[in-house]
Amino acid sequence: MTGPSRTAEIRRLASDDEGAATTALTGLFADLFGLSAEGVAINRDQYSLNSLNGFFSAGGADYFFKFHQEDGEEAMTGEYYRADILARAGLPVDMPVFVSNLPGEQVLVYRRRSDPRFSDVLRALDIAALDGRRDVAGETDAITAERGLDASIARVYLDSLHKVTTAQASAEPIHRLFYDRLVDMPGRRFPGGRFAGFYLGRPVRLPGVGLGWNDFASRRLVINGRAYRRTIGELFTAAGARLRPDFLADAGGVVAHGDAHNANVWYGQGPHGSALSFYDPAFAGEHVPSLIAEVKATFHNVFAHPLWLYDPAEATQRFSAAVKLGEGILAIDTNWALTPVRHALLAAKAELVWKPLLSSLKARGLLPADWQEVIRLALFLCPTLVMNLRAGATTHTEVSSAIAFAVAVMVGSEPEIGEDEMTAFLEAIDPGH
Repeated sequence: MTGPSRTAEIRRLASDDEGAATTALTGLFADLFGLSAEGVAINRDQYSLNSLNGFFSAGGADYFFKFHQEDGEEAMTGEYYRADILARAGLPVDMPVFVSNLPGEQVLVYRRRSDPRFSDVLRALDIAALDGRRDVAGETDAITAERGLDASIARVYLDSLHKVTTAQASAEPIHRLFYDRLVDMPGRRFPGGRFAGFYLGRPVRLPGVGLGWNDFASRRLVINGRAYRRTIGELFTAAGARLRPDFLADAGGVVAHGDAHNANVWYGQGPHGSALSFYDPAFAGEHVPSLIAEVKATFHNVFAHPLWLYDPAEATQRFSAAVKLGEGILAIDTNWALTPVRHALLAAKAELVWKPLLSSLKARGLLPADWQEVIRLALFLCPTLVMNLRAGATTHTEVSSAIAFAVAVMVGSEPEIGEDEMTAFLEAIDPGH
């Protein structure tokens, strides 16, 4: 196809003219699936940073729709929305009743269900903890459900781990979430894509400080008194060099969802209590490079919370951030911190998914020497390229922007000395320990 995709146009309309967007969605459902949609409603959702979802009825049944739309999606190649891959592997996945996987018209339609998304359950637990009324029982149920899902993920990773060719690794759609956001398509020319559009040549506003991008990106960050080795500019450059799709075949491939942030996870009831199941497998694959397969879930379900990525306005009310400039230094002091439930989710990911996967990679001679570098750089790209983190560019304030860049550097760069959340996590998953 040529020109902007239909899903891109519908996402644009949803921001400016909801009536026109619902009319366009009605036409899309008729064209793709032969459905006479009624009562089309768009869900205003803070988690839909690159997607759109909502509800409609047709033929006496109620449906939930969702589509993920990437910049330049009409130039994409490969297969998308492969829920069958996950189902065959034995992962719990809600199967759509209608699917279009055409580039620019990638849409999933599910039977509407009443279960909450895991993201909403966890947000409520975060708020309770921040308000001093921690729901320990609710946290226990959520963590038990997470551990059950993580055990299933680990089993599939270990069962499906295999050597992959550079062609197989490069063809996986998961790269649309990482490297392809750094480059211009087609051709994958670096620097470009969201990286260039969001940041290059743009001003950065932080509390009491305004800098040009080059100045900001070349400063070393000192976060709550701890200095970090790499600048933001150095991290982007390193990601552009190491996360090339053809460079990620060295650690083999696995069957994976690839984008299992908790807004793509239902929180329902199974035979033994609370249970989680995937949906929206837009980036599922059979040859997903192993070291990035679980990165999105790790960052977006842990380090993106509480609040700062998805609720910048509320984060600004609840947290503080102060910024000072020094010679080549940008110091950020903030009281933002992970909540207990996020710590527990990270511990579960470390114990049940990452450590077994890395141990298997090492045992099979597939663990590259710079595995920590790959994981760090991929984690760094999660917040910086999922949305524009500069204050005023989208919904970020100066305070939430400062927190955002601080978290991005913390996951991406080693500290000069000492230990932080990320070094503790990497130590916990190190197969050599």
